Amino acid sequence: MTFTFANYGFSAGKAPSEEELRLLSWQLGRSVRGVLAIKPCPHGFPQVILNRPLLPVLEKGRRDLEPMPTIFWLTCPFLVEEVAKLESAGGVKRYERLLEIDKELAREYLSAHRSYREMRLSLLSPGELEYAKEKGLRSILESGIAGITNPQRVKCLHAHLAHFLASGQNPIGRLVAQELPALSCPERRCA
Repeated sequence: MTFTFANYGFSAGKAPSEEELRLLSWQLGRSVRGVLAIKPCPHGFPQVILNRPLLPVLEKGRRDLEPMPTIFWLTCPFLVEEVAKLESAGGVKRYERLLEIDKELAREYLSAHRSYREMRLSLLSPGELEYAKEKGLRSILESGIAGITNPQRVKCLHAHLAHFLASGQNPIGRLVAQELPALSCPERRCA
């Protein structure tokens, strides 16, 4: 499966502007790198970013690439805070228990992991794919959402929501979205 930006509501594959990168740095509280595209919220601000799966190491003298298995990243400060509340209230374990008892949800979740892995692999150039194979980067080659290798586990509800908002294909992200008071901030705090 080849990833196409338009199919996922991203900014048509255009490189982020300097202003968008500045806003992303403010949202995340750190500088950003490897951003391929931005999916905006209803207010027009970055909500989810699509990252490169392999990022250049920033240390002088090193020419390595480091894996970034989480290609979809939630950036909206409002959603980050709301999802953190779910996580601190035991949301990860609650969803893991649900996967144990709901076989249809577990099947859909496994499919989402496969789709995520395929998307990540489709973003690699042939040279990057060869590099990942040579270095044995399982987190890039074999893992699913947020680098998960065990599809009965749930890790980082933020990553699941980001994947759902970007693709609509993540059942845990869908359940997280249903629990939130809104999918965009009421006060336009990024303005």
